[in-house]
Amino acid sequence: MSTKYNLYSSEGCHLCEQALSLCLSQMNPAQISVVDIVEDETLVEQYGVHIPVLEDLTNNKKLYWPFDSEQLESFL
Repeated sequence: MSTKYNLYSSEGCHLCEQALSLCLSQMNPAQISVVDIVEDETLVEQYGVHIPVLEDLTNNKKLYWPFDSEQLESFL
């Protein structure tokens, strides 16, 4: 079983688009769920000023933007 991740994001966020592109370059697309925080007030409070944020759903560790390919590889 492969690890699943949430990418907390928002529509129209260019940084989120960059983060997704970076994630897709190192991960299987089936591993990533993009979560638009706008639909959930709690997520807006948690991540509103931090998006994009990648969360490992097996241990709830989070990788906050900005991150590069080396940091992502270490996180994965």
